[in-house]
Amino acid sequence: MGFFTNLFGAHNSGKIAKNRLQIVLMHDRSDISPEMMENLRKDIIAVIKNYVEIDENRIELDLEREDSSVALVANIPVMTVRRQRRGNER
Repeated sequence: MGFFTNLFGAHNSGKIAKNRLQIVLMHDRSDISPEMMENLRKDIIAVIKNYVEIDENRIELDLEREDSSVALVANIPVMTVRRQRRGNER
């Protein structure tokens, strides 16, 4: 239980169950292990947070299959854009 709490933050049990179901569905649709999907989610969040402030609790990731291709579809709520300081690349 602690793993999911750390991953998704403090939620009520309904939201936790929904997030777990989403992970299982993504795995079933893509033949990607749940562990790999979790790592993908963490990596995407880490990169995006370098540029914008996001609502991590409302991120939705899904894999959609069409014919022989698979697309990663992400809904990531952006709260604010981080501003670069002069002379800094980030």
